[in-house]
Amino acid sequence: MLISFNFLGKSTAHMKNSTIQRREFVRKASGLAAGLAGFPAIISAAARGSDGTVAPSNRITMGCIGLGMQGFPNMKNFLEIPGVEVIALCDLDKTHLEEGRKAVAENTGKAGCASYNDFEELLARPDIDTVMLAVPDHWHGIIAVAAVRAGKDIFGEKPLAHNWFESKAIVDAVKRYRRIWQTGSWQRSVYNFRLGAELVRNGRIGKIRHVEVGLPQGHWDFAGTAGQEAISAPPATLDFDRWLGPAPGAPYCPARVHRNWRWNLDYAGGQLVDWIGHHMDIGHWGMDCDYTGPVEIEGQGEYPKQGTLWNTATRYRVNTRYASGITVTIAGGHPDIRMGTRWIGDNGWVWVDRGGMDASPKSLLKEKIGPNEVQLYRSDNHFRNFIDCVRSRKLTITPAEVAHRSATPGYLGQICMVLGKKLRWDPEQEKILGDPDAERLLSRPMRAPWHL
Repeated sequence: MLISFNFLGKSTAHMKNSTIQRREFVRKASGLAAGLAGFPAIISAAARGSDGTVAPSNRITMGCIGLGMQGFPNMKNFLEIPGVEVIALCDLDKTHLEEGRKAVAENTGKAGCASYNDFEELLARPDIDTVMLAVPDHWHGIIAVAAVRAGKDIFGEKPLAHNWFESKAIVDAVKRYRRIWQTGSWQRSVYNFRLGAELVRNGRIGKIRHVEVGLPQGHWDFAGTAGQEAISAPPATLDFDRWLGPAPGAPYCPARVHRNWRWNLDYAGGQLVDWIGHHMDIGHWGMDCDYTGPVEIEGQGEYPKQGTLWNTATRYRVNTRYASGITVTIAGGHPDIRMGTRWIGDNGWVWVDRGGMDASPKSLLKEKIGPNEVQLYRSDNHFRNFIDCVRSRKLTITPAEVAHRSATPGYLGQICMVLGKKLRWDPEQEKILGDPDAERLLSRPMRAPWHL
C-alpha cells in the first residue's frame, strides 16, 4: 500500500559610462561599496510598529530579485496572498523583467511596477519590507547578506548558498540583524513529509539506525542548451558580466546561463547540492537534527570528462555518520537508494517523497499522532508561512540555520568527492578537523570587487 498525494510549484547592456556612474552612486549611498560592509538597516516606517515589528494591519511590500526558473512562480505565489504587494523587480535579463512586470500588472491591475538591473538599487528603497530571492547559487551569499543588512526579511531559494562559508555568512547576518528568513525548502509545508517525520520522531519505527536520502542524477537540460558551448556575444537583453559577478571571469555561451548554470561548479553544486535542501532537510527533520550535523563524511562522485562546461557530478554517493550513531547515505544514480527520504529503525521504516509515502509495517500508514506526542511545526502554505512570520516575528518553518544545517552534508560531501578523502567534522564548532586542504574548500575566492 503506497499513499499518493498531489502537490500544488532595464538592463543597460553595458551603456558603460551611465551604468558605472549609477552603480557607484547607489553603492556609496547605501554603504555597500564593493564589499557590502556596513549596509544600513533601512526599515519601512509605514510597515513597522513602534516596537520595530510589522504591524499586522498593514500591507507587506516586496521586491523580487531573480525572475527566472524559480523566481517567477515564487513571485506569482506571493501575489496571491492578501496584503502582499510586489512593488519592485530586479533581474539581469530584460526579458525576465518584462515578463515579471506583465504578471504583476495582470494580478494587480496596475502597470509600471518598478524594475532594476542592479539589486543595490532595489535594496536601497526604504518602502520595501521583504525580498524574494531566486538567483543562481553563486550570488546567494552576497545579495542575501546585503538584503539582511538593509533590514529586509527574506524568502530565499535553496540551497542556502553556493558553499558552506557563504551559507554560514547568511545565518550569522540573519541572527545579527534579527531578520525573518524562509528557505524555499517547501516540502516541510506538505502533509505527508510532516507526517513521516512525526511518525519517526514519535518512535513508531523504534530507534533510528540508518537514513537513505535519494536525489536525482545526471544533468537535466532545463534550458534546452545542451551542447551550446560555442563562445558568442551575450544577447543585448542580458548583463552577462554582472551575471558572472563573484564567479571567475568566463566567456558567454548559452549553456552557461539561465537554468543550466547549476551544472557548473563555479555557480552551483550539481544535483547533490541543488537537492540536498529538500530530501536531506526532511531527513534531518525526522532525525531531530535541525541544529547539528554529521561527524564523519566520505563520498565518491563520477564527473564528466575534463574540459566539459557542465562539470558537476552526474552520479554520486555520500556516506555520513552522526554522533548519535545514525548513519546516512545520500545518493544519486544508485538504484539501491530510492528517490526521497527513508528512515530505517529497529521496528520498521518510513519513506516519503513527492509521490506520497510508504512504510513497513503498512499499519504505520494508518497511525495518528496523539495530542501529547511530538507535534512538528505545521504549515500548509510555505509562502503564507513566511508572510505570517514577517508579521509575528516568529521563526518560519525553514529558517536560515536549519537550511544551512540541511545543506552542510552536501557541501562536505562535495569536498570529499573533489579531494577523494574522508573528513571528520565538528558540528558544534562547524569545523573540519585536521585537514587544512579540505578546510580551504569550505569557501572560494570571489572575483573583485565582490566579497563578504
